[in-house]
Amino acid sequence: MDTTLSNKERSIIFWASFLALMAAGVGFGIRVMSLGIWEKEFNISGAEAGGLFGQSLWPIAVGMILFSLIVDKIGYKISMLIAAASLILSSIWTILTKDLNSLSYAFLLFGFGHGVVEAVINPLCATMYKDQKSKMLNILHASWPAGVALGAAIFILLGTGDSPILEWRTMFWFVLAPVAAFGIMFLISHNYPEDERIENNVSYVEMLREFGGLGIFLATTFLFYKFAEVAGKLGDGDERIITSLAVGAAAGLLSGFALKSAGKILFFILCLIMIPLATAELATDGWIQKLMQPIFTEEFQANSGWAIVVSSLIMMSLRFFAGVPLRFMNPPTLLVVSAIFSTAGLLILSGASGAMIFLAFALYAVGQTFYWPTVLGFTAEQFPKGGAMTLNTVSAMGLLTLGIFGMPFLGAAGDNFNAQVVKQEAPIVYEAQSSSENFFGWNYNKVDMAGVEKDLDYPADSSDKVEFTKKIENNQRKVLKVAAYFPAILGVAFLLIALFYKSKGGYKPVVLESSWE
Repeated sequence: MDTTLSNKERSIIFWASFLALMAAGVGFGIRVMSLGIWEKEFNISGAEAGGLFGQSLWPIAVGMILFSLIVDKIGYKISMLIAAASLILSSIWTILTKDLNSLSYAFLLFGFGHGVVEAVINPLCATMYKDQKSKMLNILHASWPAGVALGAAIFILLGTGDSPILEWRTMFWFVLAPVAAFGIMFLISHNYPEDERIENNVSYVEMLREFGGLGIFLATTFLFYKFAEVAGKLGDGDERIITSLAVGAAAGLLSGFALKSAGKILFFILCLIMIPLATAELATDGWIQKLMQPIFTEEFQANSGWAIVVSSLIMMSLRFFAGVPLRFMNPPTLLVVSAIFSTAGLLILSGASGAMIFLAFALYAVGQTFYWPTVLGFTAEQFPKGGAMTLNTVSAMGLLTLGIFGMPFLGAAGDNFNAQVVKQEAPIVYEAQSSSENFFGWNYNKVDMAGVEKDLDYPADSSDKVEFTKKIENNQRKVLKVAAYFPAILGVAFLLIALFYKSKGGYKPVVLESSWE
């Protein structure tokens, strides 16, 4: 533990951090429940709805990377007050706007505020609990599923039914309570710990060397791609990818030579692993409620959001006890076990019925529990010289690619499955309403579902319409089978890392030795 803080000071800062991440989780939970509404309200496709959702995710990476570079200069308190202001402004903006473009900018600001939160609380927690990094980061990140559960529950209780009490936008008033609480707690805290890197006299340049040319290559590539996409520059996806890779390579080579470091290879690999990890956890969370709603309505006459609430509460509870499995296995091994559980859960969910649905949700929840915080703990333990930079960038890579790839990809998969049903059931309508799309080299077809329904012109509540709708909904669940590939990839990757450490004599955290005389 950090000895410069009293127990009371440490407790206030930790629980303020907990509330900050919980506030972000509440916003996420409300947005998760609103995906289907957006498609109808704005007449957009699944991929476009996923892209709108991603607008609240990729800016997290920007906030994290930017504040990782300056948090040591401006301090934890000012950084968290900036985060609180961003979350408050974006929530009010969301409540007031009715325009799709304006809404995307409101989500962008929310994501940035969330990113600043993560940039501060992760290194702050790792510094305050130097000897218990993985355990305490897991407990800190129990706040995320707590917030998601709260946001989803608010939506179900107040925003569903024949006469919803609140529109989805107005639910963002509930985000403001935890934001105000953590803002006040940080405001009254005057004593903060010194970052472990600074405490051990590791220079700013040494921190950047841990990141190195490879890390800068990845960060620059993804950031440039996303900014070009938002600005509508560089034409289609292929041109944007090639240009972004070229810019990233140039930045990586120049910075690598300047720093005289390519960076840590394992850190680079972890950043790459975060792409499927973010898709496996957050992108799947983003779509699962919409995909499971039809079967919940048919079999239980219930909102599938309750399964999100319960699975999130399972995750929250287990993260509080993350120290238990970590007594028996190291972080890479725990991540292998997590991947097995979440892969099994998603595969079962893609076709389950009855009680098996709840078993599958439980498996999925257990698998998701330890991913993110354990990777953070692993990074903090293995790259302490990198300080806030390495700790936050590994998260940022996942969140950045989530908005670029994860959410839109699963949305595109759903669009493709819809097109398959329409092609089989109504080929003439399919020819009129289909279009060919390309997603990172994958050519797929989508249909305008509003146009399909208009062309089919089924009478309301006719058996033909009911049967067609059921086929669409059942086919959509295949998206979960596609999503299961991502935790399977994680399982293989973390198994190889676990075997690597075993070959070196076992996993051991890196302990910094102070260079002060």
